[in-house]
Amino acid sequence: MDSIGKYKIVCKLGEGATSAVYLAHDPFAARDVAIKVVEDHPGKESAARFQRKFFITEASLAGKLDHPHIVQIYDAVLDHSPPYIVMEYVPGGTLEPYTYPERLLPVSEVLEIIFKCTRALDFAWRMGVIHRDLKPANLLRVDGTNVKVTDFGAAMSVAAESTQVSGVGSPAYMSPQQVKDHPLNHQTDIFSLGVVMYQLLTGLMPFAGTTNYSIMYQITHVDPPPPSLMRTDLSPALDAIVMRALAKDLEERYPSWDKFSYDLAEVFRAEVAPLDQESIADTEKFNLLRGMPFFDAFSDAALWEVMRLADWQKLEGGTRFISEGELGDGFFIIAQGNVKVTRGNKLLNVLATGDCVGEMAYLKHGAGQRVADVTTTCASTVMHVPNAALEHASDACRHSFDRAFLGILVERLDLANRRLSNA
Repeated sequence: MDSIGKYKIVCKLGEGATSAVYLAHDPFAARDVAIKVVEDHPGKESAARFQRKFFITEASLAGKLDHPHIVQIYDAVLDHSPPYIVMEYVPGGTLEPYTYPERLLPVSEVLEIIFKCTRALDFAWRMGVIHRDLKPANLLRVDGTNVKVTDFGAAMSVAAESTQVSGVGSPAYMSPQQVKDHPLNHQTDIFSLGVVMYQLLTGLMPFAGTTNYSIMYQITHVDPPPPSLMRTDLSPALDAIVMRALAKDLEERYPSWDKFSYDLAEVFRAEVAPLDQESIADTEKFNLLRGMPFFDAFSDAALWEVMRLADWQKLEGGTRFISEGELGDGFFIIAQGNVKVTRGNKLLNVLATGDCVGEMAYLKHGAGQRVADVTTTCASTVMHVPNAALEHASDACRHSFDRAFLGILVERLDLANRRLSNA
């Protein structure tokens, strides 16, 4: 097969019982894509029926799960023979190679990867989608800790009126509720991601057996040993996170993705961040942004975009990072700490975490001269957002910045009016 639809086939990436995935090129968008094709296999009609249902489920999500840590579905063509789905091509491979004891990733990277998965799956849940088949093979590693969740073929729509197919998923990663065929919510995915986290940390499965039945018995009746018993350099705090995600009782399991994310970030902040004083991990960046009122109206996707386009710096107290008279090429946001604004020997203002400075260089749509010096008063983290970077940001991201700055201007005008009325 040389082509399918408008797409030129480059090579076959993989093949399953009833489908195959090809690397192809989209000549109109000038990008490589992955194409999943449903193939007919004589003698496997039952599996083919399930695959077609999963195919339709995944196709229905085209354009809906727009998140930087979810593989994008660009197009779905059901009336073609064979039908196919066009997806974002991620060349990095899956997390499967890093589930073996001799190839484990550093704990810091595992924490960031799982954190990003929790944010992606929280987004999916808020869109009414439960994945139901989380496993290392369905988590693609782009590079470093940049990961994308893929294969929503087994996904369940919370709002769907049609009967959902039961018994789907990979047995070793199923939650007790999946095994028992109970009604499901997002907590089934929390359990499955807990299994993945256990495996990435230890190189072992929390529930192991010689048959699927023995594995499912353990999932429903046996508590796994804490990860630190399998790997002694893991902390009790990490044990607590994994074991809560793997709790059999829904009342004891994490009630929300936010709670899961928060605990991951806290462990990272307490155990990993102190070991690396220079760099700022994505986990820390995301939580800093989410904690600032300036970014209240930003979506998760917009926050991840801000993280990428901003230049983050950890500065010692007494560091001047804006000088009077220099040309401004963007604005700064105080992510942590405090700064003072001075002109000559006169103190004009003191700014704290979440405040902006130098934003006129953005609002004027051009580089203008800075009118004051800005200096840290203590150890601080500042993020510089260059005008040039924002020009290449998505419309949604730019509009979020515009709304945030509009809110600041309204507050300043209101304050000025109140001062005038009291004069």
